[in-house]
Amino acid sequence: MSSDADLLADRRSLRRKLTLWRVLAVLGVIVAAVIGGFAWKGDGSATLLSAHIARITISGFISGDRRTLDLIKSVEDSKAVSAVVLRVDSPGGTTSGSEALHTALRKLAAKKPMVAVVDGVAASGGYIAAMGADRIVARQTSLVGSIGVLFQFPNVSNLLDTVGVKVESIKSSPLKAAPSGFEPTSPEAREALQRVVNDNYTWFKDMVRDRRHLAEGEVATVSDGRVHSGRQAVGLKLVDQIGGEPEAIAWMEREKSVAKDLKVRDWRRRSESSSYGLWSFAEAMARGAGLDALAATIARAADQPVGLRLDAPLALWQPAAEK
Repeated sequence: MSSDADLLADRRSLRRKLTLWRVLAVLGVIVAAVIGGFAWKGDGSATLLSAHIARITISGFISGDRRTLDLIKSVEDSKAVSAVVLRVDSPGGTTSGSEALHTALRKLAAKKPMVAVVDGVAASGGYIAAMGADRIVARQTSLVGSIGVLFQFPNVSNLLDTVGVKVESIKSSPLKAAPSGFEPTSPEAREALQRVVNDNYTWFKDMVRDRRHLAEGEVATVSDGRVHSGRQAVGLKLVDQIGGEPEAIAWMEREKSVAKDLKVRDWRRRSESSSYGLWSFAEAMARGAGLDALAATIARAADQPVGLRLDAPLALWQPAAEK
């Protein structure tokens, strides 16, 4: 009887100990998540309190998304940011998204010295982003330019005829919802779209002329839609200097009186999910453990868009498919 009572008491004691350790483990995870979250956030908290140079990366398709614009505004408002390195590696995006991004970057550049570093591609909308900086530095073999506007849409009318499908439509006017892709594009619709493209193209060329201080003849030379290497772009005045981030920082120290030996710290967009979501927590833990490469991989995975919707002219460079 005594033995059974002792066994029961031992079990209860073990259960209490296990409960205590479980509670402590949960509290430990919560504390780690909060600390990691503060270390990860790009809004001037924790590790971003001291004076530093902010690195903003513009990569992939440019859509003018709110998270990127909010990030730029946070850098603009941060008292800890002394200067900005704008890392660009993008083939472009929508014209409206590129415009919104450029406008936000110009507001930032009005308050803090900023140099764009072309790390791969700054084509079309990507180049619009780069022009938001005070100076553009590029690798010799990077791709720069593709100054032009594109409006593409699929036309499946012949395919529908082949399978015997006809799409009926009732419009308020002939050019409503044109082009639809379900019927041959009329000359009137094609002309209307060409006017939109031409207007956007004029806006793009005017920006290149004003931001790069080019004469009309020089603008005409660089605005035929082609891309240029970094070396070619210097001669065409699309790029100021060959180099990378060290050259960009050296110029800001020399010309903009930025303090020397400041650390460069990445500022990144918030995840669409909560700041303390699974991806954010995993990235914070990886950085806390000193695994920066793993943390960067997690950040890229979390930042992948779920879907893509195109409904506007594009300032986008894409290599032509081989025939």
